[in-house]
Amino acid sequence: MNPALVQFLAEIGEQFVVAQLLIERQGPEAFLLRHAEDAGESLANLQPVPLENLRERTQHNALGIFRPLRSSPDLIRGWYCRVESAAELELALDYLYPGFLADWFAVRTGTAAPTDYPAFTQRQSGMYRLTAKATPEQAAAIIQACCARPFCLKQRLWTVPGMSADRVEDKSIIPCLEPCAVLLEFARKRMRIAQETPAQLALAPTEIRGLLAAVENCLNHPDANLRVADFNAPTNPRHLLYVQQKLMSALPKGSAASSSTEAREEE
Repeated sequence: MNPALVQFLAEIGEQFVVAQLLIERQGPEAFLLRHAEDAGESLANLQPVPLENLRERTQHNALGIFRPLRSSPDLIRGWYCRVESAAELELALDYLYPGFLADWFAVRTGTAAPTDYPAFTQRQSGMYRLTAKATPEQAAAIIQACCARPFCLKQRLWTVPGMSADRVEDKSIIPCLEPCAVLLEFARKRMRIAQETPAQLALAPTEIRGLLAAVENCLNHPDANLRVADFNAPTNPRHLLYVQQKLMSALPKGSAASSSTEAREEE
């Protein structure tokens, strides 16, 4: 048996959560799999999904939008899958979170070797060479916007100087050992934008807070038809989160972060 699977089985107990997947023991080798948010649902209210069809459940979210990252926090709900052996559980994990078990085991055994942002981008060529020009501060802002919990549940173990790795409590036990293609494309786009001549705006704190409220509204009500990696779209959530960080940093120190806070202070 795969040593990674042996280690995993020894740690999961009666119930175990991997990102949005709840694993429940049903016997010596049988397991019941479902979305973690469906934990309290009767199986009669959930759709049974055979193991061979489980991969299909990861392809799109509830709105039918393609999921380029299987670790994005939009795994579709409303199903359950029974697996009858450890081998079937391993296959199911690979369908839902490809590569998870091997990376998890590497971290557990101390053999994981995360590839940090500078090393990863230094080996890029063509149009992606630009990503290596990011300063540590620029790279950190890119990572904070692109890899935030609303977009990815992997625990980022790679980093840049001056930035710490993710805490497992903030993400999940799925490790991320190097930047992904989505991060690379987002970094390329942000570095292209950084080459533009910045506009000089004299904005009062109240005006900045108004813009922050507008950005937050867009983040809370994203365009359902927008592709995840469409970084040419000005309302792409990752772009908006990046801009939100810039607006927050432009507020005077100690200034209220929202106009609602200011209104309460004036009452």
